[in-house]
Amino acid sequence: MICNHNNASGVVLSIALTLAGCTANPPEPDLREKALIALKDGDGVAAETALREALNEGAPKSLLAPYFGEAEILQGNLPEAHQWLDSEDFAPESRTHGLHMLGRLAMMEGNLNLANRAFSQAVDGHPQDAALWVDFGRLRYQAGQQTGAIAASEEALRVGPNDPAALLFRAQLVRDAHGMAAALPLLERGLKAAPEDSQLLSEYAATLGELGRAREMIAVLHRLALTDPTNPHMFYLQAVLAARAENYELARTLLQRSGDLDRQMSAAILLLGIIDLENGNYASAAQGFDRLLRMQPNNQRVQFLLARSLKLGGRDRELVARFADHADAPYMAMVVGRAYEALGQREKAAVFLDRANRPYAMIVRILPTDRDIFADDLTSVTDGPSTVSRVRAMLAAGQVDGARSQANAFLQLFPQSSDAMALAGDVALAAGDYSQATSFYDKAATVRQPWPLTQRMAYAFIGQGREADAAKLIADHLRGEPNNAEAAALLGRWYYLGGDKIHSQSLIRHAFQQGLASDSQLRELRAKLAKQP
Repeated sequence: MICNHNNASGVVLSIALTLAGCTANPPEPDLREKALIALKDGDGVAAETALREALNEGAPKSLLAPYFGEAEILQGNLPEAHQWLDSEDFAPESRTHGLHMLGRLAMMEGNLNLANRAFSQAVDGHPQDAALWVDFGRLRYQAGQQTGAIAASEEALRVGPNDPAALLFRAQLVRDAHGMAAALPLLERGLKAAPEDSQLLSEYAATLGELGRAREMIAVLHRLALTDPTNPHMFYLQAVLAARAENYELARTLLQRSGDLDRQMSAAILLLGIIDLENGNYASAAQGFDRLLRMQPNNQRVQFLLARSLKLGGRDRELVARFADHADAPYMAMVVGRAYEALGQREKAAVFLDRANRPYAMIVRILPTDRDIFADDLTSVTDGPSTVSRVRAMLAAGQVDGARSQANAFLQLFPQSSDAMALAGDVALAAGDYSQATSFYDKAATVRQPWPLTQRMAYAFIGQGREADAAKLIADHLRGEPNNAEAAALLGRWYYLGGDKIHSQSLIRHAFQQGLASDSQLRELRAKLAKQP
């Protein structure tokens, strides 16, 4: 056999030939497998061993440096990865990969500017590398450039239509914007290409669970257990199933086997709080929900759970101090009212209990803040969470013009951010400009459409006299997120007011099954429906 390097095409083939050398016989696959395939399999130790052998045999350091860096990243040896990547002394044929690994390392360490520069240079030549586009997309999402992240996910699928990581990333973005059901086909495509990919299996199982398809979820978890028996997300998802079956002791045991997830992952923190709540550990539950609410201050479900934990734990003064100022939802109004009753303040209790039993109007509040406005808050719009909190505080104080100025500046600074678009919509909604609010909300929803945004979008429709569009919007959201008890309850009330008792009864029953059985207003409506023929 004649060895001719000029016939080699592609970076991988070039590297493989360099590692294996030119021999009279077909090369043994050892070095190629250990240095390239091992990296693909996530085995950094085996890859580093093979790379060092190749280096000792005379392979150029500049050619191997990107792959050494990747091997060190896989092993968690970030300082060692810096030694291989920081100089950017990469051979031309491995330069794109070197910049990719430099960007990945910078992103892991929170240096988003360096990561953006490295990824931008890496994609400058439009490489056919789906993994690079996925990492660039995740960086953009983290940096608040969500529309850019969507574009990167589309490019990743263009260059790698069956790439598992690209399909997973695209599925996650589709889920955020269009609901769980819309993400399923992408996850199924990914699993067809990589049936044993633990990330895809975990995401697929979780999505099936959120869609209420428990039997299919169990089957996927069984596949995950065979593929990756120590996967922490598998234990978390099993704990979710146990909790839904009201076996809270088993749920706790399974969650404990998930490692640190109950301290690191929001959904696991929520699950542990629910387990504590159901087991009567009210103080522990309140502590967990309080921590989660500080991470997600506008999460209404966590607000409800924290309020319930405080009430059951006898901490009525703390409950009214925290929630009386924004107890608009019927359930929250009821809990605050009961707390005032327990404190002997019956006049205040009556106000909230009346509010809990008012007619079935949809109430949308422009998003309370949990902090005061300080003078120095008005000087900067570069910090997203602070800006959102500040603008909402200004709206609550009736300072609509000032809020609009801040929101517009934030949107100009981060034009690809769904949070900035939604915030501009909030200002328009507060000002009564429902059409403009809809315009901003529609743009935000192309990236993410969580339930609170859907509520505000529906309210903006109602403000324009588009009640049918509002009802369709809520129904579409419920189809994509069938476990959403609030959406089911709201749509059920809507059907009731429209005279459609059959659909109303079905939706109210579903809301009860999903956790709203303690809502006094909903119980009253269900009783009325039961009496009707």
